[in-house]
Amino acid sequence: MLLRALPLLVLAALPADAQDPLAPAGVPATKMLVPGKALVSDDLAAPLGKEWKVAKGKWEVSGGAVRVAELPADMHGAVARRDVALRSAVIEYGFKLDGAKVTTLSVNGPKGHVCRVLVRPTGLTVQKDDQDGKKGDDKAVPLATVTTPVTAGEWHTLVVELRGADLLATLDGRHTAFGSHPAIDAARTNLGLTVAGESASFRRLRVWEAEAVRPDWESTRAGLGKKN
Repeated sequence: MLLRALPLLVLAALPADAQDPLAPAGVPATKMLVPGKALVSDDLAAPLGKEWKVAKGKWEVSGGAVRVAELPADMHGAVARRDVALRSAVIEYGFKLDGAKVTTLSVNGPKGHVCRVLVRPTGLTVQKDDQDGKKGDDKAVPLATVTTPVTAGEWHTLVVELRGADLLATLDGRHTAFGSHPAIDAARTNLGLTVAGESASFRRLRVWEAEAVRPDWESTRAGLGKKN
């Protein structure tokens, strides 16, 4: 049975380089969680290390970043995953679209996909994933979409916050999509980067444990869906 999603969307106008007064220097501004202990710090400036499992696509270093392309022979988007506990976490990385139709941050558990953030040239979507694949009748559920141009050939920053059933993603510190779905509140044991289409590049992946909730989260959440 398909669970009911609680879709919400918000457009925020914050500086892309905003510093969170609740967190140390170098940690991104957040809306829901306070970043704590660092779990992953990978500049993605060298060939992927043994921590990564490359499943599909061409992954190579170019210009101090990892450039990724889908291979037609794979008949599947490019995918690489890395194990990390994501019970309550903040994830940040830089990306650049170089002809890709879509790139995603995929969050997965022991049994498969849990949720993801999709970035297309036309904007940003947070989604509850199909969690049983082809084995059952579960379906992917888009929870919120922000329509905004994502300029190709330029670096952008994505900050993702995960807590319980909640998934929040902020693009360039200005555009935020938020959604909640009971099925997201599941074991989350690894993240994946995916690319469909020509290519995209990634750099500076950071992951923080984030058990503490921002004191202003309830008021922020109440304002989601309203333009500032």
